[in-house]
Amino acid sequence: MSVSRFAATRVALAGGIALSSVVLLAGTASAHVSVQPQGEAAKGGYATVNIKVPNERDNASTVKLEVNFPLDHPLASVMPQPIPGWKAEVTKSKLAKPLELHGKQINEAVSKVTWTADGSKIGPGQFQQFPLSLGQLPEDTDQLVLKAIQTYDNKEVVRWIEESKEGADEPQNPAPVLKLSAASGDHHGAAAPSASASAASDEKASHDDKAAGHTETASASSTDKTARVLGVVGILVGVAGVAFGVLAGRRRSA
Repeated sequence: MSVSRFAATRVALAGGIALSSVVLLAGTASAHVSVQPQGEAAKGGYATVNIKVPNERDNASTVKLEVNFPLDHPLASVMPQPIPGWKAEVTKSKLAKPLELHGKQINEAVSKVTWTADGSKIGPGQFQQFPLSLGQLPEDTDQLVLKAIQTYDNKEVVRWIEESKEGADEPQNPAPVLKLSAASGDHHGAAAPSASASAASDEKASHDDKAAGHTETASASSTDKTARVLGVVGILVGVAGVAFGVLAGRRRSA
């Protein structure tokens, strides 16, 4: 083998190893438990979210998931959507400071939701979404960190509880984070109409009113002209009738 061919072979081999490493690391980095809002998750409002759980193991299946909710930003209502083959359990805890909600004091809030396989599981190469209805979302924070614990049927436990720090690399097992958007006008996810939209609507209504006024004026004017023409025609017909009668009378007299 020539020196140039040997060098080319080494370069190709090194490139293949590097590409394989990148693909492997990318797959590992993206496969973690996450939370994804369905639509808007606005401060002070209500939201539906999915807890997405991929199975990272080739020789084991996920059979349990725990999602923990922060009590420093408590949620009075957390309702899981029923999923065939899974049993959901909601755990509540006492609050050190009561929560005001719709004029009532709430002394406890949901601290954890646990899903346990009941005839189903998340197998290798699969993922499962666990829907939740959340509310009322806090107004004094930009995000909620929902620490999760994933359990496999071989007894392995993966704790997705590490919080990401600004400017630092993503941790190995990052906790799911729900980003909250700015508060909407009605606290139910529907934004209030903007001033420009209201102005445009008022301008359109005014334009429509003016157009209707012009139409009515034109119609009235047309009707008035028609009446005048008919009146003149009637007068002319009457004069013609009188003249005809006079002439007929003179002929009979003659």
